[in-house]
Amino acid sequence: MHKVTINKVAKLVNSKSSTLLEAMETSGLKPEFNCRDGHCGACRCKLSSGEVEYIGFAMAYLKSDEILPCICRAKSDVQLEDVNIHNEILSAS
Repeated sequence: MHKVTINKVAKLVNSKSSTLLEAMETSGLKPEFNCRDGHCGACRCKLSSGEVEYIGFAMAYLKSDEILPCICRAKSDVQLEDVNIHNEILSAS
């Protein structure tokens, strides 16, 4: 299990069997997503530290520091930024 920090505020863990998106949902967060298979890019966010592994092929356009949580698992402790969370304000104010 790896620690995941989201928008410098929320902290959760990612098991080896779930994607980062699934880990967020299991923790009670409602991250923005649409397709769950790397095509739409709705869940796109910035990986500010750590390492992830893809379990699918990213079809959505990504910048070099961006990932798709719907098809990624944490390979180490990670910090994600610019994660869009529905119905919640999740920021380090």
